[in-house]
Amino acid sequence: MSKNIRRAAVAAALAAGFVAPFAAQAQSGPWMVRVHALSLDSANKDSTGLGLSVNNKVFPEFDISYFFTPNLAAELVLTYPQKHDIRSNGTKIGTLKHLPPTLSVQYHFTGLGAFKPYVGGGLNYTRFSSVNFDPVVASLGPSIEKSSVGAAVGVGFDVEVANNIYLNLDVKKVQIRTDVKSNGVKAGEFRVDPLLVGVGVGMRF
Repeated sequence: MSKNIRRAAVAAALAAGFVAPFAAQAQSGPWMVRVHALSLDSANKDSTGLGLSVNNKVFPEFDISYFFTPNLAAELVLTYPQKHDIRSNGTKIGTLKHLPPTLSVQYHFTGLGAFKPYVGGGLNYTRFSSVNFDPVVASLGPSIEKSSVGAAVGVGFDVEVANNIYLNLDVKKVQIRTDVKSNGVKAGEFRVDPLLVGVGVGMRF
């Protein structure tokens, strides 16, 4: 995890270099857009007895927040479909892609100057696609449910480093689960349930 977080921090610094030139143009308002380098660390729990897992990775994401009041905001987290290896007891048996948008309601604490912490909770919807198994495994007729809906909880903070420009650290725990089947018969449930750590930069306007 520490290696992934270091990579995320480097990517976030590069993102900051991209966003900063626009700071002078930004006006304070109800919208905030952030760009993150996101580290996904999967729980990899399953009840199939196959020792299923997907690989951890760092990838880019962006989120859009709207502040209804100085304290209350809604956040939508977006990215593009992410490809993962599927493994059984450490041996690669296939690949898949997942698209995991998350919508949260957040409470932002005020009165702390440039330091602006928050807590939040909401829902994650994950769509699995491009599921491919190796030929030997494919002969067993494996399949997974293509959709997952689960809870998401998180904490984080923004630090204002320039007018309307913020550095951000965000940590979320998300439920992502799918039924695993063989020839249409349920064999168990695979729980990705990742811990997501994002380091990035945001702009308020």
